Amino acid sequence: MDPAGGGGSLLPERCRVLVLLNPRGGKGKALQLFWSHVQPLLAQAGISFTLMLTERRNHARELVQGLELGRWDALVVMSGDGLMYEVVNGLMERPDWETAIRKPLCSLPAGSGNALAASLNHYAGYEQVTNEDLLTNCTLLLCRRLLEPMNLLSLQTASGLRLFSVLSLSWGFIADVDLESEKFRRLGELRFTLGTFLRLAALRVYRGRLAYLPAGRGVPGVPASPAVDRQDQQGPTDAHLVPLEEPVPAHWTVVPEQDFVLVLALLHSHLGSEMFAAPMGRSAAGTMHLFYVRAGVSRATLLRLFLAMEKGRHLEQACPYLVYAPVVAFRLEPKDGKGVFAADGELLVSEAVQGQVHADYIWMVSGCVEPPPGQKPRRGSPPEKPL
Repeated sequence: MDPAGGGGSLLPERCRVLVLLNPRGGKGKALQLFWSHVQPLLAQAGISFTLMLTERRNHARELVQGLELGRWDALVVMSGDGLMYEVVNGLMERPDWETAIRKPLCSLPAGSGNALAASLNHYAGYEQVTNEDLLTNCTLLLCRRLLEPMNLLSLQTASGLRLFSVLSLSWGFIADVDLESEKFRRLGELRFTLGTFLRLAALRVYRGRLAYLPAGRGVPGVPASPAVDRQDQQGPTDAHLVPLEEPVPAHWTVVPEQDFVLVLALLHSHLGSEMFAAPMGRSAAGTMHLFYVRAGVSRATLLRLFLAMEKGRHLEQACPYLVYAPVVAFRLEPKDGKGVFAADGELLVSEAVQGQVHADYIWMVSGCVEPPPGQKPRRGSPPEKPL
């Protein structure tokens, strides 16, 4: 399949959207916020909508697998980042996934983790805001109807799972905070602050091995045995990856096996509405941000890093334990069974995992006028005819 393509596009003037809303997300006020903050702006912009409420985990994933997508011009996801993860994976599990994944998507923040919405807010040139202000900004982006292609991360696990991420994969400290703070969901994004302090009080390290393909490094060719080229799995071929039981290609960078505090692969600028994790700018097409923190960092230093992240100043701390690299692909192999993975905030078991970015693979509602660095015009566009 061709990727979504370079350059912007527009939703039609007479626009119809399906809103998938999780009424229990975040502080449990998403439905109220839709009627008070979103619906009036949609009415002013002449955007008609159908509203569907999700009832349980993976309900959105199931719904989009059976929808007649041609009824709507875009799918609007109003919740946290986890619901967008469900929608994208549901689209990729359809028999017509090659066209289904080109259906434009929109993120309206109403969960406790709103990193994707915060990133889109940043790309549009808005100042960093939270809560209802962020929701209003993202709704205004939908009303402007501008679309931009975005990267998609393909993930493979040792147990044979094939998953797709629109935001991040984390292991160690960040994943533990994300998942252990779930019981504080009613606090909204404050759950992450509380979870960070609790995890700092009992700081862990995680034994593992990391390898990655740096962005811009010359590639000698497609691996002799690509990791995914099988009839029983859908999705694009991960041409940079080899099967997990094989060593990574020789042109990859291999980090020696050691203890880590965290590893984070991030597609966008924000890790939360007040966590400006990637201030170096939007990733180029086909690349992502890779961060890792090695064991040995003190609790005080780690706390300073997270506090500085609110304004994107954590890299200015010159912390010798924090490493950053723009990458195209990676492999992470836990060695002691500790910790969990979180893909877009959703739990994955601790096992070997690898991933590759697919450039400009999905269309998102965005206010970004300028393409990311290094982006060239590509073939493909949002579907002009109903899917």
